[in-house]
Amino acid sequence: MRFTHTLLAGAVAACASLAAQAAVTAEEAKALGNTLTAVGAEKAGNKDGTIPAYTGGLKSVPAGFKTGDGIRPDPFAGEKPRLVIDAKNMAEHADRLTEGTKTLLKTHSSFRVDVYPTHRSVAFPKFVTDNTAASAVKARTGNEGRSIEGAHAGFPFPIPKDGYEAMWNHLVRFNGQSYEAKYRNLNVDASGRPALATEGVSVQEFPFWDATKTAADTYWRIKLTYTGPARRAGEALLIVDPLDVGTKERRAWTYLPGQRRVKVAPDLSYDTPNPGTAGATTFDDTFIFNGAMDRFNFKLVGKKEMVVPYNAYGAVYQSKQDDLLKPNHLNPDIVRWELHRVWVVEATLRDGKRHVYGKRTFYLDEDSWAALASDNYDARGQLYRAGFAYMAPSYDLPAPYTDMFGHYDFVSRVYSLTGYIAETGGLRHTKALSDREWTADALAGAGIR
Repeated sequence: MRFTHTLLAGAVAACASLAAQAAVTAEEAKALGNTLTAVGAEKAGNKDGTIPAYTGGLKSVPAGFKTGDGIRPDPFAGEKPRLVIDAKNMAEHADRLTEGTKTLLKTHSSFRVDVYPTHRSVAFPKFVTDNTAASAVKARTGNEGRSIEGAHAGFPFPIPKDGYEAMWNHLVRFNGQSYEAKYRNLNVDASGRPALATEGVSVQEFPFWDATKTAADTYWRIKLTYTGPARRAGEALLIVDPLDVGTKERRAWTYLPGQRRVKVAPDLSYDTPNPGTAGATTFDDTFIFNGAMDRFNFKLVGKKEMVVPYNAYGAVYQSKQDDLLKPNHLNPDIVRWELHRVWVVEATLRDGKRHVYGKRTFYLDEDSWAALASDNYDARGQLYRAGFAYMAPSYDLPAPYTDMFGHYDFVSRVYSLTGYIAETGGLRHTKALSDREWTADALAGAGIR
């Protein structure tokens, strides 16, 4: 596979074991806003013009969008694919396809990849870009990459030096400071039958992005309240992730209506099967990767042009569940793919650690730092699961959005889709809740049934 590094990417993973990594120099940071975008992507397009130069992203609101509406029209609805990749011609494009994509093409004759013109639609509010420049020269990792310090309300490592820094950019990625959605998690079994795993209301916040404060000790928190299926209605969970994942750990609680009490839930992490997907994925499969990085060594391999789901408004906002979920895979007529540059990060299981995955490869979008795809291997080195996130930026904020994602399990032949919102009202950016609403007591008080 052919990889390229920007000059500023430099030494990859060489200092990952140090207690704290040095920030980039002031001289290196001068590239931000010049040859690089404000968050570290290459401004220039590629040589053949299939990836355009970055010009600020999509900031205009398409006709038909109503302020405050959770459903966002597709700004590119009238476009046609410039390329169709199927099993017959995949060898010509293999270098730009993830291993999971190639496996789907090889395994299912009904699967194909419709590649549309590339649009670098990701945009950010000004405070994000301003604070990223400030964070670049101050941010550092600690605890063997597990924690960060010196950054707030800006991407901490726009010019990453190792895999941990790149993955931190994904973990704290900007989706807006807070948002709410009614969602469905769906599984399709080997026979092609779709089933509801869970549905409910998701409230997520990134205190890291609260620009009214000068610092935060929490980067992400989520509160889920299940409304279905009937046997799970009324259950709830709360997860809070700290920035200092060395002296502090994830805090998690569940509310069980049958017992009418909240329980501490330390196992809602790592490779614990996620009940939200009926066990079809692990907790750290969430958002392609989620949680602490202490079980793997993360290596920054380089940057590569890859075909990934992107500007997938049709799937995220306009689709009907029965049209989108087909046997073996999502409906190729609905899923939009584009060619984009991504950072490739390889994670290998550390000696003495355990996980159902022995190796993982992540593909991080250069414009948003969101993980768009993953290849996950078992201990024998066989491809176990492949993950894909369906990017559809919120042009009204503006902010990227990749919270609809799915995984294909090549062992059980089940695939899952998490965060389906097209038929449930979509996504609404909201005001942050008070800190007292992110406690175990608040979770108990909100319990129903």
